[in-house]
Amino acid sequence: MRPWSLDEVIGQEHVLGAGSALRTAIESGKPHSAILYGPPGAGKTTLARIAASGAQGAFEEESAVNAGKAEIRGVIERARERRRPTVLFLDEIHRFNKAQQDALLPAVEDGTLTLIGATTENPYFEVNSALLSRAQVYELRALEPGQVEALLRRALDDPERGIANPPEVTPEALEMLAQRSGGDARVALGALERAAERVADLDPSGVGPKSAVVDVAEVEDALQRKAIDYDRQGDRHYDFISAWIKATRGSDVDASLYYLAAMLEGGEDPRFLARRMVILASEDVGNADPQALLVADAAARAVDRVGLPECALNLAQAAVYLALAPKSNASHKGLAAARAEVRAHGAKTPPDYLRDAHYPGAAALGRGEGYRYPHDEPGGVGDQPLLPEELRGRRFYEPTDRGFETELGRRLSELRQKLDKP
Repeated sequence: MRPWSLDEVIGQEHVLGAGSALRTAIESGKPHSAILYGPPGAGKTTLARIAASGAQGAFEEESAVNAGKAEIRGVIERARERRRPTVLFLDEIHRFNKAQQDALLPAVEDGTLTLIGATTENPYFEVNSALLSRAQVYELRALEPGQVEALLRRALDDPERGIANPPEVTPEALEMLAQRSGGDARVALGALERAAERVADLDPSGVGPKSAVVDVAEVEDALQRKAIDYDRQGDRHYDFISAWIKATRGSDVDASLYYLAAMLEGGEDPRFLARRMVILASEDVGNADPQALLVADAAARAVDRVGLPECALNLAQAAVYLALAPKSNASHKGLAAARAEVRAHGAKTPPDYLRDAHYPGAAALGRGEGYRYPHDEPGGVGDQPLLPEELRGRRFYEPTDRGFETELGRRLSELRQKLDKP
């Protein structure tokens, strides 16, 4: 069912629309070097083959899983012998190491090869910058359910390339296939084929299901449990943890749990998730709810003590608490401001009365002289300046009016009035 022309391609209008650079290049028969990046089943191989079939030259196809430098040198040598353009389609280009990618550079640069690479990984992480500078990156998107359903109907209606003697498929079954395939055309078509084969093989004597119709039950059996599109070392890893952090910071508890579930189902290391929770507890909740750090730390300890699958419950409890807690990044901003001051102007020397006085000769240097012990002061707080002289009156921490930090703000106001007295 792979499309043979651009007119048969469903989806990807954002890169294949009328007048777009990619469509114009393919239709002209002069494709440019490109990296097609996107999830499985989005059409990367299809577009590469369509581009190659209309190209005014030869076509070579390699998979980076199996090809090495020797195979690439062979492709380049054959291209030079032809003395006409050669399109090289390199599937899973992210699996090439730097040396293998570098071997392609001269031939791509001088026009011996037009490279079309396909990858599910972010090329800006996986493809070296020299090769990227010679190719245009096109990001393909997962197909929408309606687009997947159109492909499924095509497989049922096309007498030449579709399913032979297609069974009846209920609208509900088609909708489920389209929804549950995750935008992956191969998953949807494969499940449809398995369901069609199963009902075609039914025993008419009554053994097994009675109806030769693909319904919701048949689709569920064909799909089983869809593999999660998640790579612990790749782009999806960073996308989902970024989404979890931002959803939790934004106090959307449902989104926080959803992204946590996606990462757990995808096999993410729970220790990584626990570390991010501990960080978020201080970075984004802070003193608006000091208890958040204790909850996150307890979840991290539980991960080590309990392990999967049970520690998922501890992570979920912490995620809910962090999402619903009042938020403040005042501590984070305060530290950032103080560090910026130190970087810009160096670390100023503390007043002599704050410096270490526990070594021989310290008294002769005036170290510790005049220090006033706060516990001896009324209320446990004195008015002795404690910042370096050059920074008297500088402010780094400014509490918010959220959660417990409201109380801290009131106390800070009283303290600063006392500490700021001349």
